[in-house]
Amino acid sequence: MAFKRDKKEEEDGGNPYQNLEKTSVLQEARTFNDTPVNPRKCTHILTKILYMINQGEQLGTAEATETFFAMTKLFQSRDIILRRMVYLGIKELSGIAEDVIIVTSSLTKDMTGKEDTYRAAAIRALCSITDVTMLQTIERYMKQAIVDKNPGISSAALVSCLHLCKNTSATDVVKRSLNEIQEALNSDNVMVQYHALGLLFHIRKTDRLAVTKLVAKLTKINMKSPFAVCMLIRMACKLLEEETIPRSESPLFEFVESCIRHKSETVVYEAAHAIVHLSGTGARHLAPAVSVLQLFCSSAKPTLRFAAVRTLNKVAMEHPSTVTACNLDLENLISDSNRSVATLAITTLLKTGAEASVDRLMKQIATFVNEISDEFKIVVVQAIRALCSKFPRKHTVLMNFLSGMLREEGGLEYKASIADTIIAIIEENPDAKEIGWLYLDYAFYNTCI
Repeated sequence: MAFKRDKKEEEDGGNPYQNLEKTSVLQEARTFNDTPVNPRKCTHILTKILYMINQGEQLGTAEATETFFAMTKLFQSRDIILRRMVYLGIKELSGIAEDVIIVTSSLTKDMTGKEDTYRAAAIRALCSITDVTMLQTIERYMKQAIVDKNPGISSAALVSCLHLCKNTSATDVVKRSLNEIQEALNSDNVMVQYHALGLLFHIRKTDRLAVTKLVAKLTKINMKSPFAVCMLIRMACKLLEEETIPRSESPLFEFVESCIRHKSETVVYEAAHAIVHLSGTGARHLAPAVSVLQLFCSSAKPTLRFAAVRTLNKVAMEHPSTVTACNLDLENLISDSNRSVATLAITTLLKTGAEASVDRLMKQIATFVNEISDEFKIVVVQAIRALCSKFPRKHTVLMNFLSGMLREEGGLEYKASIADTIIAIIEENPDAKEIGWLYLDYAFYNTCI
């Protein structure tokens, strides 16, 4: 640690940077000019500056430039933590300060040096101050970094190239590193392979034929990175949406479907999620994805349970009969300690269950509806709207529940969704007209007073 928080602050749990004043912090930055450099003190001041910027504090061009130039004096110190803080400072101030290219030689030296702890961060900082005219001077170093044996350095170079590609002119320079990027794509490191694929796709995304060839090639090999496979699934789905041939005849759909049997849970969910969200996918093609999501519903991991039930909720909107097989698993999730999971489970059951189960499900959700966020309350409202269309005779129970929600506290979007749902029920069901307007009048009266 470069500095320690005050013991009293640690006990109180307070934020030592909460009441910073820009003027006094920038005054402290003059300490950077002291000789010899005090690493601990300078790290603390740099942390304050970065905290202020990230909290939205605006620095003027003159202020940023003065601080930036003072910060360049810190390259005299070999302290690892201070040096990494300097890199972060360069990245943050590069868009505000003037003449930032003054540190190019120092960063290039660190980027090509033998100290691996500096190199990756130096690459990121250097690319943040590099424009198209300077890019050619560091092109050779970037190529070397992309194929570096250290995965952290290789990933830093690939991601930095991706950021440089935001400038169209820089993309042409990055394209000259295609051989190195292809080599990185064959890396054994999961992040390097993922970043290489991301950069390769970004370079070729405007050329449909090139993307098609890339996807066709990669779907035939066994990629080691689950993150890269997830990206490949998304690329395949983008091409699938443009295809005119039936799903059953498409090699791309066959690849996505095969990913359901992948050893990585991340890839399995990505494949199931992709199949569910593909337009024009029938119940037959949905079945394998629903089966996998059903298994995830009983997972010990809350994230998997949440992802599964949320996706099943989406499927139930258009294919409720396909999700019926999962009803028993969804029933078990009603008592889940995570209220978001429980809410989604109940709303899914409302879409797939029988008329006889409506009263029971509404009583269960009423026990914790006040504990969930507006986002999930809106999901409940949408489920009730669909349920009223499916079971018109249940309008009394459902509208009574909606009126209770309307009286509770909540945001504008949430309250508007309730009002819209009641109006929609009134329009669809003549028997609900009288009680519906009564609830709306009552809510309007309470709002006015």
